[in-house]
Amino acid sequence: MRTLIYGFQTALKSIWHEKWINLLTVLSVSIGLLILSSFVTVTLNVDSALKRWAKGFGMVVYLDGDLTAKAENDLKNLFRQDPDIIEVKYISKEQAVRELRRTLGENASILDELDENPLPSSFELRLKRDLLKPAVVKKKAEQIRQLKGVAEVQYGEKWLSSLNTLSTILKTSAVFLGCAILVAIVFITYNTIKIFFYRRKDEIETLKLLGATRTFIRLPFLMEGLFIGIAGGLISAAALFGIHSVISLKGVEILPSIRTLLVAPPVQAYIAIIIAGAAMSLAGSFIAVGRIRY
Repeated sequence: MRTLIYGFQTALKSIWHEKWINLLTVLSVSIGLLILSSFVTVTLNVDSALKRWAKGFGMVVYLDGDLTAKAENDLKNLFRQDPDIIEVKYISKEQAVRELRRTLGENASILDELDENPLPSSFELRLKRDLLKPAVVKKKAEQIRQLKGVAEVQYGEKWLSSLNTLSTILKTSAVFLGCAILVAIVFITYNTIKIFFYRRKDEIETLKLLGATRTFIRLPFLMEGLFIGIAGGLISAAALFGIHSVISLKGVEILPSIRTLLVAPPVQAYIAIIIAGAAMSLAGSFIAVGRIRY
């Protein structure tokens, strides 16, 4: 217990005595964590937007014009029995024309010049969310296209592929960025603690002559690294909260649609930032005192 108290008091004294170096280190740690947490937040917002969009993702199956009512009903039952399809909606020729008239608005009169309804009947299918991957959806569309009575199958292939690629790139980039910032923070803390160690070399020599253990000598440096990480994490979490609040309040005024895209980081995310800062800095301190011979 006395060792912990000594380590805590010594670390606080060192932080105050070397306040400018510590301040620069804390700011460096907080900037690194802010960059990483901001990128992760953007990634999560994009992923959340993709999931919301996926709820309304549909596949349109156009039918042959000469298909009988019985054949259409058989296809409907087949789609309903498919475990990959969660919703089946039938659109008749008449419904399709009414929808087209609504879409054309004032120009709908051009449809009156047609001798017959040119639009086919169709089915709107909604697949399970976990199946909404370009390769899976494409394979499913090919299977449906082979069914008798099906004229064409359409879905947002390019759009789905682009969004899936964007999500993958963001997640992969977040991992690489996280690794880079981890190394950077560990390196920054490592160098800071190493400097402090050599500045207190005479004091450490005195402690060794008095019989102090390696743990007793190392503990203040480890605690100092821990404090630096916690402080950097707190500043980063506060900055992230402030940035998100400003975007939520001011960004909506400029671009109202951004309200539907923004997802606020949960409380656990802010706690994770502080823990990550503490863990990274502690790791740097541990490596520093472990590599120094005394």
